[in-house]
Amino acid sequence: MTDPIFFTPTEAMTVASVAAFLKAQLGPAGADRRLDGVAALADAGPADLTFLDNPKYADQLAATRAAACLVTERHRDKVPASTVAIVVGYPHAAFVSVTRKMFPAALRPQSMFGAQGISPGAIIHPTAKLEAGVIVDPGAVIGPGAEVGTGTIIAASAIIGPGVRIGRDGAVGPGASVVHALIGNRVILHAGVRIGQDGFGFQPGASGHTKIPQIGRVIVQDDVEIGANSTIDRGHIRDTVIGEGTKIDNLVQIAHNVAIGRHCIIVSQVGISGSATLGDFVMLGGQVGVNNHAVIGSGAQIAATSVVKDDVPAGARWGGRPAKPVKDWFREIATLERLSRAKQTD
Repeated sequence: MTDPIFFTPTEAMTVASVAAFLKAQLGPAGADRRLDGVAALADAGPADLTFLDNPKYADQLAATRAAACLVTERHRDKVPASTVAIVVGYPHAAFVSVTRKMFPAALRPQSMFGAQGISPGAIIHPTAKLEAGVIVDPGAVIGPGAEVGTGTIIAASAIIGPGVRIGRDGAVGPGASVVHALIGNRVILHAGVRIGQDGFGFQPGASGHTKIPQIGRVIVQDDVEIGANSTIDRGHIRDTVIGEGTKIDNLVQIAHNVAIGRHCIIVSQVGISGSATLGDFVMLGGQVGVNNHAVIGSGAQIAATSVVKDDVPAGARWGGRPAKPVKDWFREIATLERLSRAKQTD
């Protein structure tokens, strides 16, 4: 069996060109060395660029075989003689910048079929409108009245429902479905994402649970990224909204009528109940649960596995089950530990 490499650099770079791109300090020795890839310190070979950001890995720096290493001034002298030191203020941020330049195809899902334009195997309703430069893979379905902007990729087996609007330079991953939704520019929806399905709404009664019609939409603003197999329900009578620049991890559930602000970070397995509101730049750690109608203020951070049942002030840091200010949470944990130790000595 062969050992394929799925991402290769789109342009040849040298140590000198990387330093020039980053406006970084560089001595004359080794400036012309070719860089064919990037790698971690321990894995880097003689044609790779690497970086040291955490002093914890200084021992690996001493043993690296990389062609060049991004370091701060503090660690310049610890770079081995066989490796060129590129001195920058923030090595990891610089490494990300170079990696983005070398591997742009890794920044969003690509055609699963290597297609350009509309594949003969795609099913597109005659009333759908696709701008020039749209790529549609085999098996994709685009419904009546849907519109897709130039530069957007619709991957294999993706479904775009009737009347959906998708902006430019985006990507809809394989097997994803988008219905009852308006999607902005440069939005990335990874494999298996579900957008616009029914919100979970039932009216309890003596004879059972009566289904409540969900007649709202999902609005996803520009530059949002949504991870694989995450789900965003359409609104009941108003829209579910995801603000611009927000990044959502895999396996996240966002219920009907939720309003999420700009540039939020929502980590894997978060569940946000109906009609909750998040301000701008909110961060939710993995497996956080948010109660229905809760309001989390702008800039607030919620620790992983916490359960938010009350409103959270802007800029606050909360954690626990139920969530509360982290100082109170830590104090309670410390008190319980002291009581436990005291009990053990009785």
